Amino acid sequence: MLHVRVVTPKDRSARLIGRLESDDTVANLVVMPDVARQCGPEGGDLVLFDLARENANPVLDDLREMGLERDGAITLDEAETVISAAAVRAERAAPGRPSDGVIWQSIEQRVDDDSRLSWSFVVFLLLAALLAGVGRYLDQPILIVGAMVVGPEFAPVAALCFGLATRNWYLLRPAATTLAVGIGFAATFSTLLWFLAYLAGWIDAEQATTGSDTQFIVQPDVWSFVVAVLAGVAGVLSMTASKSGVLVGVFISVTTIPAIGTFSLSLAVGVWGEVGDAALQLGVNLAGIIVAGTLTLMVQRAVWNKILPRRRRQRPRVAGYGVSRKRSGAATRR
Repeated sequence: MLHVRVVTPKDRSARLIGRLESDDTVANLVVMPDVARQCGPEGGDLVLFDLARENANPVLDDLREMGLERDGAITLDEAETVISAAAVRAERAAPGRPSDGVIWQSIEQRVDDDSRLSWSFVVFLLLAALLAGVGRYLDQPILIVGAMVVGPEFAPVAALCFGLATRNWYLLRPAATTLAVGIGFAATFSTLLWFLAYLAGWIDAEQATTGSDTQFIVQPDVWSFVVAVLAGVAGVLSMTASKSGVLVGVFISVTTIPAIGTFSLSLAVGVWGEVGDAALQLGVNLAGIIVAGTLTLMVQRAVWNKILPRRRRQRPRVAGYGVSRKRSGAATRR
């Protein structure tokens, strides 16, 4: 369930309220007139309501068509717990399940913000690459897993997938720049550090290129692409369903961070065969993630575009419609 706050100019308040009152996926509508002081020459109203997550896109589209994002404000918050029979009825009237609902505007804003180049992104990627390099050198898979946890690279990859799937081309350049600069900086700086360690005699080429437990990093094959595809699907589903977590991040990074760390280590000690293999592993896996993530988003959009028009053809709410057939006062948890 979403809690929505809308600041609307007075000349659009009646239209907005009428739109919300006719929608059976809206609950707990509250109107506070004349409280918005910076909303046009006449001021504006504040409208609060709960909205079933599954039906958020058509409601938000209508609000944007009214010009409320330009002349007012639309704010969405995820309500973890809503104890309300009206909210239960609203969710029952919406198509699908709440956990499957995709709020495209929210995702677009999130991937746009998260994919912008920042020092924190570059530093975390560098730390992940160094940790992966240590894991390869010591042949310790647990260190590889630790590097996967630290790696932040899925944010720009997700923005690329979203931009391609929804044709929001403005997302592509900053996301590609962030990914390229981050990987380039992490690979360059970690290579320099490994080279200094090599010159100081702290590491040797033989140990840097041997280790059965981490040998998969320099053996790109068809399974590399399969894992990348699965990682791309998992990452996109976690993003759209708001189920992202550390374990999903680990699964995604298994195809990227180890390759960057191994590339830098092998380059520093001059083992060119493994440099090429690690670079190929990275390229294959990034391609697999982007293709799978883009296709997953396209399928999700197609499915919801089929579901929501059917919902719109249902009758609008009238008096007495939507009375719960189950116990009232139930709590909905999201």
